[in-house]
Amino acid sequence: MTKEKAYIIRKLRTNETELLKDFLYEAIFIPEGVEPPERDIIENPELRVYTDDFGSRRGDNCLVAECNGRVVGAVWTRIMDDYGHVDDETPSFAISLYKEYRGQGIGTKLMKEMLDLLKAQDYKRASLAVQKANYAVRMYRNVGFKTVDGNDEEYIMVCDL
Repeated sequence: MTKEKAYIIRKLRTNETELLKDFLYEAIFIPEGVEPPERDIIENPELRVYTDDFGSRRGDNCLVAECNGRVVGAVWTRIMDDYGHVDDETPSFAISLYKEYRGQGIGTKLMKEMLDLLKAQDYKRASLAVQKANYAVRMYRNVGFKTVDGNDEEYIMVCDL
């Protein structure tokens, strides 16, 4: 018997920005059979661009999924020079959920709500980078992202709003 978990989607509160570090770590794709990196990897400069001073820049948006009073997932955007960067007008996506909440449609709902929010803010498109082996590629395609570039390991995907 599966128990349906009730959740709500809301904006990240200013006193919750530290949670983004947890979700950034959770967003790191770990292929089957590979040891996860040490948690302090999120302090590397190429990852800190996702979280440093979040909420202070144009394009900074975050929605969270809350279940029974606990934040269990987050999607956030920022205009930054990250792996998914396509230009200085396009917000890049980051999304993750705690493992036990994956595969229940919460990520898709978070993505759709964030795309609606960006559209309402008059952004023309959004981008992301994703490992080719990541199961989330299918979800990104289902919500409207298309591959525009890539390399041996990852796709750069864009969603026109």
